[in-house]
Amino acid sequence: MLRTKVPQPGQPARVDSRRPTSRGRTGWWLLAIGAGIVLSGCGGGSMRDLESYVQQVLARKGGKIDPIPPLEPYVVYAYQSSDGVDPFKSFLQQDPEDSEKIQAGEGGVAPDTNRNREELENYALDSLRMMGTLEQGAEIWGIVRSPDGTIYRVQTGNYMGRNHGKINHISEERIELTEIVVDSRNRWQERPAALALVE
Repeated sequence: MLRTKVPQPGQPARVDSRRPTSRGRTGWWLLAIGAGIVLSGCGGGSMRDLESYVQQVLARKGGKIDPIPPLEPYVVYAYQSSDGVDPFKSFLQQDPEDSEKIQAGEGGVAPDTNRNREELENYALDSLRMMGTLEQGAEIWGIVRSPDGTIYRVQTGNYMGRNHGKINHISEERIELTEIVVDSRNRWQERPAALALVE
């Protein structure tokens, strides 16, 4: 830094050529040391570690890949309904012919195979939902929803479910019915069942 002094009248101007102050030199040295530290941290050891790891991976022995298993030829199977079970015959419902082979239970318990089946007998009882009741005079009806969303109105004496379930009583909380099922001795027997109101 050059400094000049204002000359006195009659004296020549003098230039001060002294060096900058020590405070300016300290700032430059700190900046140079910081830059050196930053540059030294960007290289060196980390690259050597990476190169060493790459060399170790490349030095590993390759594994053996098992050959692809041979594909077995596709065998065409011609289904003969006379030799096996009829695929179009329902296994969830009792066929009238099979029902005749089952012996009647105590008290002559057996389903009525001659009656016309009702719509709600196409669904399993646990797939049906009681939605509420409807009263008309002294009569009370149960409102039932099927799995496909259709709403049905039922009353005492109607049938529901796949086990010949006949409705005995309808209250605001549940629909009670009696099912006829086959026991372990291949005989018909009655069992109580119910459909509770959906909360």
